[in-house]
Amino acid sequence: MSSFVDVVLPVPLPGLFTYALPADLAPQAQAGCRVSVPFGTKKTVIGLIARLHDTAPVGIDVKPVAELLDQSPVVLPGQYALWQWMADYYLCTIGEVFKAALPGKLKNTSRPTHSRPTNSRPTNSRPTPNPSRKGGESSGLNEEYIAQPLPSLTGGVGGGSVGGGSVGDWSAAGSSSLPTLSPAQSTALSQIQDSWRQHPVCLLHGVTSSGKTELYIHLIAEAMARGEQVLFLLPEIVLTSQLTDRLRAVFGPRLGVYHSKFSDRQRADVWQRQLSTTPYDIIVGVRSSVFLPFQRLGLVIVDEEHEVNFKQQDPAPRYNARNVAIVMAARSGARTLLGTATPALESYYNARTGKYGLVTLGERYGGVRLPAIAVIDISEQRRKRLMNGLLSQPLVDAIHEALDNGEQVILFQNRRGYAPQVQCHVCGWVPRCPHCDVALTLHKRSGRMTCHYCGYTTDIPARCPACETPDLRGHGFGTERIEDDIARLFTDARVARMDLDTTRTRTAYEQIIDDFAAHRTDILVGTQMVTKGLDFEQVSVVGILSADTMLHQPDFRAFERSFQMMSQVAGRAGRRQRRGRVFLQTMDAQLPLIRQIVDGDYDAMYVSQMLERRDFGYPPFTRFIIVYLKHRSASTVDALSREATLLLRQHFGTRVLGPDEPPVSRIQSLYVRRIIIKLEPAIPLPRARQLLTDVRATLLAQRLYSAAHIYFDVDPL
Repeated sequence: MSSFVDVVLPVPLPGLFTYALPADLAPQAQAGCRVSVPFGTKKTVIGLIARLHDTAPVGIDVKPVAELLDQSPVVLPGQYALWQWMADYYLCTIGEVFKAALPGKLKNTSRPTHSRPTNSRPTNSRPTPNPSRKGGESSGLNEEYIAQPLPSLTGGVGGGSVGGGSVGDWSAAGSSSLPTLSPAQSTALSQIQDSWRQHPVCLLHGVTSSGKTELYIHLIAEAMARGEQVLFLLPEIVLTSQLTDRLRAVFGPRLGVYHSKFSDRQRADVWQRQLSTTPYDIIVGVRSSVFLPFQRLGLVIVDEEHEVNFKQQDPAPRYNARNVAIVMAARSGARTLLGTATPALESYYNARTGKYGLVTLGERYGGVRLPAIAVIDISEQRRKRLMNGLLSQPLVDAIHEALDNGEQVILFQNRRGYAPQVQCHVCGWVPRCPHCDVALTLHKRSGRMTCHYCGYTTDIPARCPACETPDLRGHGFGTERIEDDIARLFTDARVARMDLDTTRTRTAYEQIIDDFAAHRTDILVGTQMVTKGLDFEQVSVVGILSADTMLHQPDFRAFERSFQMMSQVAGRAGRRQRRGRVFLQTMDAQLPLIRQIVDGDYDAMYVSQMLERRDFGYPPFTRFIIVYLKHRSASTVDALSREATLLLRQHFGTRVLGPDEPPVSRIQSLYVRRIIIKLEPAIPLPRARQLLTDVRATLLAQRLYSAAHIYFDVDPL
């Protein structure tokens, strides 16, 4: 029996921690089981056994494990291997992945220390290297300098094969009927199945309301008939309600749901059930679902695969759940289907270059035509004094007509609150967050101003503190102000708002969706939440109130995201018999992107954007890694960023861009600087990642920078 265990702890420190394994615990201890171990001087933490062995650390004694918490593993070998990959790829520690992965109930990290009888004297635990992790030494990457001339920017070709399987008796999968497919859907289903024989990943490019969900249901049924489990990933919790109702109608209790709006106990129960002999066959969830244990995963579906919400921003691991799901499926020998009406350019590039399969579903279910999109020039409307507050006259007329016909309306503005900022009309004073470099957002209903970065809030002043005048006005507009205009113009309409402020609980957003679906609401005002895959039969009019706020963001992905968001929200209109109408309000009606949205011409957008990205060396022709540096002192973080840039250029040469200040250069009292590294596909990543971590260690070892935060964002969005 083993005498020592290497343990993963939920802390941002590299490596594993070695503890002595008491003899009475050794027979039951297994890799993947949780243990309670002393950490520091006054507390115990819950960790995960990664390895059992008999190699005593040299030169020191080790503390003993306090308690073995499981009789069988709560983390499977395949899960742990995926966590190791995530830690390596996303440049974080295995402890940070462990902390993000387990539900809180399974990793309550602060408990009073309970000593156990032992003859050995407890001493400090010792971090040890991860024995199963490869360092990438044979990658061939020049350790001193890798700034050779950039190679030609060409796409790679990849793929593989996944074995097929026949659909068994559907009654074995738990239902008596499946949705009937149209000829176009049946053709797409066959093409997906054929694609998987050559590529483990297939991209389904289906226009809005083309019936992708019906295809998903058929593919899930096939996987279940083969005895396989299915992971169905969604980008937003708000989407799970409608989808799970549809899936439960077919698959019944064999479906489980997993996301953060459920209680910690509920999520822990799902985790434990997935380890049992009767796990859920289907899990529907958001990005954290990739951490769940699966015993026989056969199919992964990523719906709305283009969505940025699949990317975890803070804290670490800063992973993209779509990409993790693809790796997870490949390691399990499972198939992956990426579905969307507006693919991420990287995904479409992978499909066009042969790395993924590609299936197109170009017509709406039932032959319903795509909505007619009218572009409204706001500057012209204002010149002619035709604006009704924030709404153009054509949009107001269309809303009146829809309401008279008993139909519904969606109005989209991708800013919440009443106004993005308050300004003194006399001296120009703008209230700003004391902790972040942003103006405070006006929330008129609560009578408060709020920072959307750190949550700081304060009352609206009665007078300007700079000039003592009372003339303070909101500038710009958000969803809350649109609500006010709608109430003034359409006094009998029943209005609801769906944004972060109104959907902080699961019951809140479910109620909003249920009310709109049941036509207890006439007009739904919302942020990007209303753009994502929601299916409402009676919506005939959609208004996009300010396209310009998306188009002019300082981001090379601004046009791509604008096309995706506006195309998706437009797709909410006319999803049954009657053709819908969309009104796109903009100050720049001549932009080529506006015409591409009107024409629904994704390929034209793709070609124009890819030519630009190739010329400037943007993804997918290069890989971005952003180095973030934070400190409470602006002068210290400036010095740190300059020194970091010099060190990085010794290894990466002209591939290092910066340092610069991000658009928001102070968040939660920390000054922020960033450095961008552009790596072309030919450069092997393992050695590059090692160089980055070495540079970070060198910098943090200096006393001046010891309090700094340095972290990496791989493949940022």
